[in-house]
Amino acid sequence: MRSRFNWEDPFLLTEQLSADERAVQESARQFAQGRLQAELEKTLRSGYDPAIVRELGALGYLGCTIKGYGCAGMSQVSYGLIAREFERVDAGYRGIMSVQASLVMHSIYHFGSEGQKAAWLPRLASGEVIGCFGMTEPDHGSNPGGMETQAVTVAGGFRITGHKMWISFSPVADLFIIWAKLADVGKGPNAVRGFLVQKGAPGLTVRKVDDKVGLPNGLTGEVMLTDVFVPEENMLPQALGLSGSLDALTSARYSIAWGALGSAEDCWRRTLEYTLARKPFGKPLAETQLVQKKLADMQTEIAIGLQACLRVGRLIDEGKGTPEMISLVKRNSCGKALDIARTARDLHGGNGLRGSYRIMYHMMNLEADNTYEGTHDVHALVLGRAQTGLQAFY
Repeated sequence: MRSRFNWEDPFLLTEQLSADERAVQESARQFAQGRLQAELEKTLRSGYDPAIVRELGALGYLGCTIKGYGCAGMSQVSYGLIAREFERVDAGYRGIMSVQASLVMHSIYHFGSEGQKAAWLPRLASGEVIGCFGMTEPDHGSNPGGMETQAVTVAGGFRITGHKMWISFSPVADLFIIWAKLADVGKGPNAVRGFLVQKGAPGLTVRKVDDKVGLPNGLTGEVMLTDVFVPEENMLPQALGLSGSLDALTSARYSIAWGALGSAEDCWRRTLEYTLARKPFGKPLAETQLVQKKLADMQTEIAIGLQACLRVGRLIDEGKGTPEMISLVKRNSCGKALDIARTARDLHGGNGLRGSYRIMYHMMNLEADNTYEGTHDVHALVLGRAQTGLQAFY
């Protein structure tokens, strides 16, 4: 073996990408490290800036895997690479793209009518319209089957009443995808359906969650629906039962798997620089065995995790992807990235608590990554069910 080891890319992941994928990775990195990094501090102080969404649309990042309707038609691997680069800066930026693409646009593209696709997808792709995905409820976060929001059939459509919680970007959304149980279907397999609800609909109220610590760059709200009328043509016709909403969540989980490792990479590289420069005992901290061992652990978990994400992306592009394999990489990436962030915070000492060193922001965001779109333990139960054939969710 005469090749030289590339410590920054141990398994030469970049060489495994197509020319188009490498170009996407490079352009996403330049945009993230330039525009998004420069905007971050202002965004954290002043809050969400909708101009960012329009910029993402202009660059083709919103709904980038969709073919047609003003979308770029990229590979799933390209989508993952963009998520990785965005979350190196901040998970909130990856969240903006993931909610718009994986949750909102994915739902309309796969389960909507042709009229719904033509009406909404180009506007969502450009960032003209901001969407949100209303499934989670206050008492049924990890059990969507327990959903209490109901849609009652009335003349010309439906009336929806219910309460949704932890709905990302709902405080600024123009379009809400609300999941509700059809009251006259009962508990049958097709009871849960998706509905397109526009901002300003009578009976629709949104309240921002102000005391959230994680993901300060990602607006979150609770959505209350009181007898909200939805025309019949605003129901997603192909979303029958929970499979529709869960399919969209699976796509979002895939982006988180890549994104969490982007956060971990930033923590690792910042820690490497810090321990090379810090000399509390007359020599760099990086010149000690314990620190080098921890840096090697970070490098190892990131490199292995990225290879897993790349393989899953390839399988999805080949039509061989499954929700279980996405549960595996989402769970692994988030858990390992959170461990890396905690180690990085420790190696920074007191400086690790300062916002200017960025580690604590990543740690708080990764706590959110580890929880939303399926908690670490819930994904363990998905994998346990696949192995044993036994349901252990209750």
